[in-house]
Amino acid sequence: MLEGMCGRYVMARAVGDLLAEFDAELEHEIAIPPSWNVAPTADVPILLERLIDGNPVRQLHLARWGLVPSWAKDPGIGSKMINARSESVLEKPSFRKAVRSRRCAVPADGYYEWKAGEGRSKQPYYVHPSDGGPMVFAGLYEWWKDPSKADGDPHRWLLSTSILTTDSPPEGYAGGMLAELTALHDRVPLPMDRATMQAWLDPHTGDAATLVDLVRSGAHDVAEGWTIDAVGTAVGNVKNDSAELIKPVGSLF
Repeated sequence: MLEGMCGRYVMARAVGDLLAEFDAELEHEIAIPPSWNVAPTADVPILLERLIDGNPVRQLHLARWGLVPSWAKDPGIGSKMINARSESVLEKPSFRKAVRSRRCAVPADGYYEWKAGEGRSKQPYYVHPSDGGPMVFAGLYEWWKDPSKADGDPHRWLLSTSILTTDSPPEGYAGGMLAELTALHDRVPLPMDRATMQAWLDPHTGDAATLVDLVRSGAHDVAEGWTIDAVGTAVGNVKNDSAELIKPVGSLF
C-alpha cells in the first residue's frame, strides 16, 4: 500500500462514457479496462486540449501515472511524481513547464485514503461523489522520448501524468467535507467543477499562477458533494481489483 496522497483511486468507466461525459474525442483508439485499485505507473485516462487548426480540441488519452519530465534519463523517476504539490508547482523544475502549457484533467470515480487505527493498523476509506458522478482532478502531463528506441518506433514517446494536491482547506474555510478530508490526511487531491476544468484545460491560457489559484479556491465547493466510506483492507494489496473494494464496511472515524 502506497501512503502518498493521492496514491490509489478508482476509474471503472468505459471509454465511451468518458467521451460523452466530458465532451471529448479520441486521437487514436484506446482501451481502458475498469479498475477499482489504480496504482502508480498504471496507464490512466486523462483529458487534455490541443490546438488543431487554431481551435482547441478536447481529447482523451492514456498516460502513465507518475510524471516523467522531458529531461529525465529514464522513466523510473515517474514513480516518485504521481502528485504535484500545488503550493510549489510553479517553481519545481519537474513541473513548472508543464503547468504553463501541459495541463490536463484526470477523471476518477473516487479515491482511497488511509488513517492510522489501533496499534500499527491503518483503516482505508473511499472518497467519492455522493451522486455517483465522476470526479475530475487537476493534473499535468509530459512527453518523454526514449533514446533507446528508433525514431519510427510508436513506443518511443511516453505520455505521463501527475495529480495536483493541496495541504489544507483554503484560508477562512471552516468545517465541511474538505475539513473532514484534511483530518483524514494532510493532503487533498485538487478537484475541479466543469467551469474550472474548462479554464484549466484551455491551451490559450498561459497565466498558470492564476489557474492554480482558481483550482485551489474552488476545491472546497466541489468537495462538499463528496462522501467518505470506510472500506475493507483488501484494497491495500494492489493485486486485488474488483468492485468489492468500494463496498462500505463499519463506521467512519
